[in-house]
Parts: sequence; C-alpha cells; structure tokens
Amino acid sequence: MLRPVLQYPDPRLARVSEPVAEVDDEIRALAQDMLDTLTSVGGVGIAAPQIGVHRRVVIIDVSQENDAPDHPQDFKVFINPVITVLDPAGHEELEGCLSVPDLRAKVKRPRRVALDALDLDGKPVHIEGEGYYGACMQHETDHLDGKLFIDHISYLKRSLYDKKMKKKR
Repeated sequence: MLRPVLQYPDPRLARVSEPVAEVDDEIRALAQDMLDTLTSVGGVGIAAPQIGVHRRVVIIDVSQENDAPDHPQDFKVFINPVITVLDPAGHEELEGCLSVPDLRAKVKRPRRVALDALDLDGKPVHIEGEGYYGACMQHETDHLDGKLFIDHISYLKRSLYDKKMKKKR
C-alpha cells in the first residue's frame, strides 16, 4: 500500500522511533508499504518515520554497493539498525531526501561505517559501506533518531531553505 511521505517541517519527523521487539507480520507489512512507497516516488532509501510510523525500520537500495541498476530486488530491509563508524575521516556527499523536497546539499559524515540489524526473518545482518553508500546508511538511520540531513548543513543554508519553503506555502 502506498503511504504519503511526511514533509519537513512536520514535527513527526523529529520524533525518535521505538525499537522493534519482534519481527512479525505487522513489521513485514510495514516494510512492504515502505517499499511500495519508495519505488513509487523514487529514491535510494526510506525510513518508517517518513511515512508516519515510529518504528526502527529502514529500506536501503543495496545496488549502490555493486553499481547495478535500480530494481526492487536491490532494496533491503534493516530492522533496529545500528551504525558503527569504521573510518571517522570526514567525507562529503551530496544528499537529498524524500521528506525535504527541492533541496540537495553536501553533508560531511564519517567515510566508512558498518550497519548491524535484523532482516525480515529476524536474522542478524551486517553490511559495510563507504562514500555514497555509507552516507545513505547513515542518512536513513538518522531518521530513526528524529534527524534530517538538513540538521547537518549550515545555519545559513537551512535558513535560506526555510524561507524558500515558507514562500512556497
């Protein structure tokens, strides 16, 4: 089922998500709704809070890992993801977000990270990523803590974006 994507400055995007206690049919249905929504609007990832569900679930396009073209089967679900920094050296990537329309900005994040989570069968998974792929992993897990990529940009850029959006409304 397609769900609407919340848009900044919706206060629900700033809420911290609850851990998933058990991977059950409800979580699988949530993941399917997230995947349906993501593939309909385009993008490389989505977090449950972006569709108004405050559970620790993200979907990431893992084709970034091997430069394959985007296909639904390249999307993976990560439940209760935890990021570990493997290389703290700063690395900038251009980021955008389904919840922050009409803005792309460079964000500095750790260069290389690991993500540990559960899959849809409740089994542990471990992936590592660097550069763009690592930034995507960090971006999506930030949503679970109520953070958007604009929380990582300069005050001036964010202020200009806020003014632009106020005029649009």
